[in-house]
Amino acid sequence: MTPILETRGLTAAYGQFKALFGIDLAVSPGECVAIIGANGAGKTTLMRSITGVLRNDPGMVLHRGEPIGDLPADQVMQRGIAMVPEGRKLFPSLSVEENLLIGGQVRRGGGRWSLDTIYQLFPILKDRRHSPGTALSGGQQQMVAIGRALMSNPELLLCDEVSLGLAPVVIRDIYAALPAIREAGAAVVIVEQDIARALSVADRVYCLMEGRVTLHAPAAEISREAIHAAYFGEPT
Repeated sequence: MTPILETRGLTAAYGQFKALFGIDLAVSPGECVAIIGANGAGKTTLMRSITGVLRNDPGMVLHRGEPIGDLPADQVMQRGIAMVPEGRKLFPSLSVEENLLIGGQVRRGGGRWSLDTIYQLFPILKDRRHSPGTALSGGQQQMVAIGRALMSNPELLLCDEVSLGLAPVVIRDIYAALPAIREAGAAVVIVEQDIARALSVADRVYCLMEGRVTLHAPAAEISREAIHAAYFGEPT
Protein backbone atom coordinates (compact mmCIF):
# COMPACT_ATOMS: atom_id res chain seq x y z
CA MET A 1 0.00 0.00 0.00
CA THR A 2 1.38 3.39 -1.01
CA PRO A 3 1.77 5.66 2.04
CA ILE A 4 -0.34 8.80 2.16
CA LEU A 5 2.76 10.65 3.27
CA GLU A 6 6.42 9.82 3.10
CA THR A 7 9.62 11.71 3.76
CA ARG A 8 12.90 10.50 2.31
CA GLY A 9 16.16 11.86 3.66
CA LEU A 10 14.38 15.07 4.65
CA THR A 11 16.67 17.89 5.69
CA ALA A 12 15.73 21.40 6.79
CA ALA A 13 17.57 24.48 7.94
CA TYR A 14 16.99 28.01 9.18
CA GLY A 15 19.80 29.94 7.55
CA GLN A 16 23.05 28.40 8.77
CA PHE A 17 21.31 26.36 11.46
CA LYS A 18 20.47 22.85 10.30
CA ALA A 19 17.40 21.49 12.06
CA LEU A 20 16.67 18.14 10.38
CA PHE A 21 19.17 15.52 9.26
CA GLY A 22 17.81 12.90 6.85
CA ILE A 23 14.37 12.11 8.27
CA ASP A 24 12.67 9.00 6.85
CA LEU A 25 9.02 8.71 7.85
CA ALA A 26 5.86 7.14 6.42
CA VAL A 27 2.15 7.38 7.24
CA SER A 28 -0.24 4.78 5.86
CA PRO A 29 -3.94 5.37 5.14
CA GLY A 30 -6.06 5.36 8.27
CA GLU A 31 -3.30 5.08 10.84
CA CYS A 32 -2.24 7.33 13.69
CA VAL A 33 1.46 8.12 13.96
CA ALA A 34 2.92 9.92 16.97
CA ILE A 35 6.09 11.99 16.83
CA ILE A 36 7.68 12.53 20.23
CA GLY A 37 10.82 14.29 21.42
CA ALA A 38 12.04 17.04 23.69
CA ASN A 39 11.88 20.75 22.90
CA GLY A 40 14.22 21.54 20.03
CA ALA A 41 14.19 17.99 18.68
CA GLY A 42 12.89 19.14 15.29
CA LYS A 43 9.24 18.11 15.56
CA THR A 44 7.69 21.43 14.51
CA THR A 45 10.29 21.88 11.77
CA LEU A 46 9.25 18.48 10.42
CA MET A 47 5.61 19.59 10.35
CA ARG A 48 6.54 22.87 8.65
CA SER A 49 8.48 20.97 6.03
CA ILE A 50 5.64 18.54 5.31
CA THR A 51 3.07 21.32 4.95
CA GLY A 52 5.14 23.51 2.63
CA VAL A 53 5.83 26.30 5.11
CA LEU A 54 9.48 25.32 4.70
CA ARG A 55 10.31 24.37 1.12
CA ASN A 56 12.48 21.37 0.30
CA ASP A 57 13.77 19.36 -2.61
CA PRO A 58 10.68 17.84 -4.32
CA GLY A 59 11.54 14.22 -3.59
CA MET A 60 12.09 14.73 0.12
CA VAL A 61 8.32 14.80 0.77
CA LEU A 62 5.88 12.58 -1.11
CA HIS A 63 2.09 12.48 -1.11
CA ARG A 64 0.79 9.14 -2.40
CA GLY A 65 4.12 8.64 -4.13
CA GLU A 66 4.18 12.04 -5.84
CA PRO A 67 6.93 14.54 -4.91
CA ILE A 68 5.55 17.63 -3.17
CA GLY A 69 8.55 18.90 -1.22
CA ASP A 70 8.76 22.12 -3.22
CA LEU A 71 5.04 22.95 -3.22
CA PRO A 72 3.77 26.02 -1.32
CA ALA A 73 1.53 25.50 1.70
CA ASP A 74 -1.75 26.26 -0.09
CA GLN A 75 -1.12 23.60 -2.72
CA VAL A 76 -0.16 21.05 -0.07
CA MET A 77 -3.44 21.72 1.72
CA GLN A 78 -5.38 21.36 -1.53
CA ARG A 79 -3.95 17.86 -1.83
CA GLY A 80 -5.66 16.91 1.44
CA ILE A 81 -2.98 17.58 4.08
CA ALA A 82 -4.25 19.87 6.84
CA MET A 83 -2.43 21.25 9.85
CA VAL A 84 -3.51 22.11 13.39
CA PRO A 85 -0.63 24.45 14.29
CA GLU A 86 1.04 24.78 17.64
CA GLY A 87 -0.53 27.73 19.46
CA ARG A 88 -3.81 27.38 17.50
CA LYS A 89 -3.33 30.63 15.54
CA LEU A 90 -6.99 31.60 15.24
CA PHE A 91 -7.95 34.77 13.40
CA PRO A 92 -8.63 37.20 16.26
CA SER A 93 -11.06 39.41 14.33
CA LEU A 94 -13.30 36.48 13.34
CA SER A 95 -15.97 34.59 15.25
CA VAL A 96 -15.74 30.88 15.99
CA GLU A 97 -17.93 30.06 13.00
CA GLU A 98 -16.02 32.38 10.70
CA ASN A 99 -12.75 30.73 11.74
CA LEU A 100 -14.26 27.35 10.89
CA LEU A 101 -15.54 28.55 7.53
CA ILE A 102 -12.04 29.72 6.61
CA GLY A 103 -10.97 26.08 6.68
CA GLY A 104 -13.77 25.13 4.33
CA GLN A 105 -12.53 27.48 1.64
CA VAL A 106 -9.97 24.87 0.61
CA ARG A 107 -12.53 22.08 0.79
CA ARG A 108 -11.82 18.94 -1.18
CA GLY A 109 -14.67 17.14 -2.90
CA GLY A 110 -16.82 14.95 -0.68
CA GLY A 111 -16.00 14.05 2.90
CA ARG A 112 -17.81 14.02 6.20
CA TRP A 113 -16.87 17.36 7.68
CA SER A 114 -19.12 20.42 7.60
CA LEU A 115 -20.22 22.98 10.16
CA ASP A 116 -22.91 20.58 11.37
CA THR A 117 -20.55 17.65 11.88
CA ILE A 118 -17.91 19.85 13.53
CA TYR A 119 -20.57 21.03 15.97
CA GLN A 120 -21.51 17.41 16.63
CA LEU A 121 -17.88 16.61 17.36
CA PHE A 122 -17.44 19.67 19.62
CA PRO A 123 -20.92 20.76 20.82
CA ILE A 124 -19.58 23.69 22.86
CA LEU A 125 -18.50 25.38 19.63
CA LYS A 126 -22.08 25.58 18.43
CA ASP A 127 -23.03 27.37 21.63
CA ARG A 128 -20.12 29.79 21.17
CA ARG A 129 -20.26 30.07 17.36
CA HIS A 130 -20.85 33.84 17.36
CA SER A 131 -18.17 34.60 19.96
CA PRO A 132 -14.75 35.93 18.94
CA GLY A 133 -12.37 33.00 18.64
CA THR A 134 -9.96 34.56 21.11
CA ALA A 135 -12.71 34.95 23.74
CA LEU A 136 -12.79 31.19 24.23
CA SER A 137 -10.79 29.14 26.70
CA GLY A 138 -7.56 27.57 25.50
CA GLY A 139 -9.22 24.19 25.11
CA GLN A 140 -12.13 25.62 23.16
CA GLN A 141 -9.73 27.49 20.90
CA GLN A 142 -7.94 24.21 20.25
CA MET A 143 -11.24 22.67 19.25
CA VAL A 144 -11.77 25.51 16.79
CA ALA A 145 -8.29 24.95 15.34
CA ILE A 146 -9.00 21.24 14.89
CA GLY A 147 -12.41 21.96 13.41
CA ARG A 148 -10.95 24.53 11.01
CA ALA A 149 -8.48 21.94 9.71
CA LEU A 150 -11.19 19.28 9.39
CA MET A 151 -13.42 21.61 7.39
CA SER A 152 -11.15 21.01 4.37
CA ASN A 153 -11.99 17.27 4.66
CA PRO A 154 -8.33 16.21 4.78
CA GLU A 155 -7.08 12.69 4.28
CA LEU A 156 -4.15 13.50 6.57
CA LEU A 157 -4.47 15.64 9.70
CA LEU A 158 -1.27 16.92 11.33
CA CYS A 159 -1.65 17.99 14.96
CA ASP A 160 1.26 19.94 16.44
CA GLU A 161 1.28 19.94 20.26
CA VAL A 162 -2.52 20.03 20.65
CA SER A 163 -2.30 19.40 24.40
CA LEU A 164 0.30 22.08 25.16
CA GLY A 165 -0.75 24.28 28.07
CA LEU A 166 -4.17 22.69 28.51
CA ALA A 167 -5.73 21.17 31.63
CA PRO A 168 -5.84 17.35 31.76
CA VAL A 169 -9.65 17.23 31.56
CA VAL A 170 -9.56 19.37 28.40
CA ILE A 171 -6.82 17.23 26.86
CA ARG A 172 -8.94 14.17 27.52
CA ASP A 173 -11.90 15.70 25.67
CA ILE A 174 -9.76 16.68 22.69
CA TYR A 175 -8.17 13.25 22.40
CA ALA A 176 -11.61 11.66 22.70
CA ALA A 177 -12.40 13.19 19.29
CA LEU A 178 -9.62 11.26 17.53
CA PRO A 179 -11.57 8.02 16.95
CA ALA A 180 -14.32 9.92 15.11
CA ILE A 181 -11.73 11.72 13.00
CA ARG A 182 -10.10 8.44 12.03
CA GLU A 183 -13.44 6.76 11.39
CA ALA A 184 -14.22 9.55 8.93
CA GLY A 185 -11.22 8.39 6.88
CA ALA A 186 -8.33 10.63 7.92
CA ALA A 187 -4.91 9.43 8.94
CA VAL A 188 -3.50 11.42 11.85
CA VAL A 189 -0.01 12.53 12.83
CA ILE A 190 0.30 13.76 16.42
CA VAL A 191 3.31 15.75 17.59
CA GLU A 192 3.29 15.38 21.34
CA GLN A 193 5.56 15.82 24.36
CA ASP A 194 3.20 13.80 26.58
CA ILE A 195 4.65 10.37 25.83
CA ALA A 196 1.96 8.38 27.63
CA ARG A 197 -0.77 10.26 25.79
CA ALA A 198 0.93 9.69 22.45
CA LEU A 199 1.38 5.96 23.06
CA SER A 200 -2.26 5.59 24.09
CA VAL A 201 -3.60 6.64 20.67
CA ALA A 202 -0.82 5.88 18.16
CA ASP A 203 -0.26 2.84 15.99
CA ARG A 204 3.40 3.73 15.47
CA VAL A 205 5.81 6.13 17.11
CA TYR A 206 8.84 8.06 15.90
CA CYS A 207 11.15 9.74 18.39
CA LEU A 208 13.29 12.68 17.30
CA MET A 209 16.38 14.01 19.00
CA GLU A 210 18.44 16.88 17.60
CA GLY A 211 16.88 16.54 14.16
CA ARG A 212 17.32 12.78 13.77
CA VAL A 213 15.05 9.76 14.22
CA THR A 214 16.32 7.86 17.25
CA LEU A 215 13.44 5.40 17.56
CA HIS A 216 10.73 4.03 15.28
CA ALA A 217 8.48 1.17 16.37
CA PRO A 218 4.85 0.08 16.87
CA ALA A 219 3.49 1.87 19.91
CA ALA A 220 2.44 -1.36 21.60
CA GLU A 221 6.00 -2.74 21.43
CA ILE A 222 7.98 0.20 22.81
CA SER A 223 9.49 -0.17 26.27
CA ARG A 224 10.06 2.67 28.73
CA GLU A 225 13.78 1.93 28.55
CA ALA A 226 13.82 2.32 24.75
CA ILE A 227 11.93 5.60 24.96
CA HIS A 228 14.29 6.93 27.62
CA ALA A 229 17.34 6.09 25.53
CA ALA A 230 15.84 7.56 22.35
CA TYR A 231 14.48 10.67 24.07
CA PHE A 232 17.57 11.62 26.02
CA GLY A 233 20.30 9.87 24.04
CA GLU A 234 21.64 8.05 27.05
CA PRO A 235 21.22 4.64 28.67
CA THR A 236 18.82 4.16 31.57
